[in-house]
Amino acid sequence: MKEKEKEKEKIAFVVIRYGKDINGGAEQHCRMLAEHLSGQYDTEVLTTCVRNYRTGGNEFPEGTETINGVLVRRFAADITDTEVERAYTRKAKPARRTRQFLFRACLLPLISRLMPIWKPGLVKDEEAQKHSRFYSSGMVDYIRENKDRYKAFIAFTVDYAPFWYTAMEAGEKAIAIPTLHNAKISFRPSLTEAFSRYRYTAFNTPAEKKLADRIFGKAIGASGIIGCGIEADRPAPWDDVKAKYCLPDRYILYLGRVDNSKTGKILSFWSAYRKTAGNEALPLVLAGGIYDSPGDFEGIICTGYVDDSEKRSILQHASLFINPSYYESLSLVVLEALNDRVPVLVNGRCAVLREHCIRSGGGLEYYMDRKDFIRKVSYLTSSEANRSVMADKGKEYYEANYSWETVVRKFADVIEEI
Repeated sequence: MKEKEKEKEKIAFVVIRYGKDINGGAEQHCRMLAEHLSGQYDTEVLTTCVRNYRTGGNEFPEGTETINGVLVRRFAADITDTEVERAYTRKAKPARRTRQFLFRACLLPLISRLMPIWKPGLVKDEEAQKHSRFYSSGMVDYIRENKDRYKAFIAFTVDYAPFWYTAMEAGEKAIAIPTLHNAKISFRPSLTEAFSRYRYTAFNTPAEKKLADRIFGKAIGASGIIGCGIEADRPAPWDDVKAKYCLPDRYILYLGRVDNSKTGKILSFWSAYRKTAGNEALPLVLAGGIYDSPGDFEGIICTGYVDDSEKRSILQHASLFINPSYYESLSLVVLEALNDRVPVLVNGRCAVLREHCIRSGGGLEYYMDRKDFIRKVSYLTSSEANRSVMADKGKEYYEANYSWETVVRKFADVIEEI
């Protein structure tokens, strides 16, 4: 009789939203990591019933379901009135603004070393966390009452309340994946309290870790750079995708949420490029969920939400991929483009994306302003030889730094250590 197979130890991922049709870098990162670790651990996901990250509201039903072998537990969010959330956010704003001012004045790193947990305004910011659209008292109670059943909790993104209350309830056995960027929300005083409780913080890039050290100082304990891989889905037949979305043979591509915070400025930059290039200008394809109308720009094609196989087909046939984001801790879509040998142009004002360009040795290019954007787009869409060199270097950079074998090994080591 065979010896009974050893029971897998439980781990739980905590993230604001979860599902196959959820657009968002942190959510996709969580789903891929959970599925890749499910071979070694009994993996679960704790998430809310919210689908739309901007408006809130419990659209998913409460309860459990299994997605690709991972048990997902959904908990209803407590607050559905965004005006209530805004009222508490306004009360907490002065402390966050003070910390951001000190950061810009280059004083916050020193102060953070002397005072790791920021006390002024902390209580008001904690109240704001508890009145956010992603706060779920049911999830908090579940973590508190069941934390001894789990070997580790892995919580995603500093932007939302689940990151904070995972630290409060189970920080001694929790790993933070902060997906931190230089944005207003990263200066909340409650985050100093959260980081001081996390057992380990896993960063995606050296630039993200450097930023965290400057903002939080000694509040961050053990940490390291782990990163994330990508899923190379089988592409849908190109002829079918091309016909479905009325795509041209050559185009520039943006992948992700279509909203003003992501795409606002790039549309005006692209419009200026179109005027300069005239008949040689390539159309811009915006592929992803539409939260804000892109406006009346000519030459823009909006596909709306595309599934993973369609997305990869659209990416593979792009002449140039653009990521205009100011705020990234890694950028999975950039890694996907590099893996598929698609030339990439990124916003040079984002430290993480600029670091990718430097570390890759020319696998990506970056722009700093409108004039630079026009010049780089024109150059990259007209020179096949340079595009080929970029494709080779970008592929090498991805394989050397972000393979799943490397990422899973690093993460399993951290879980066992805590």
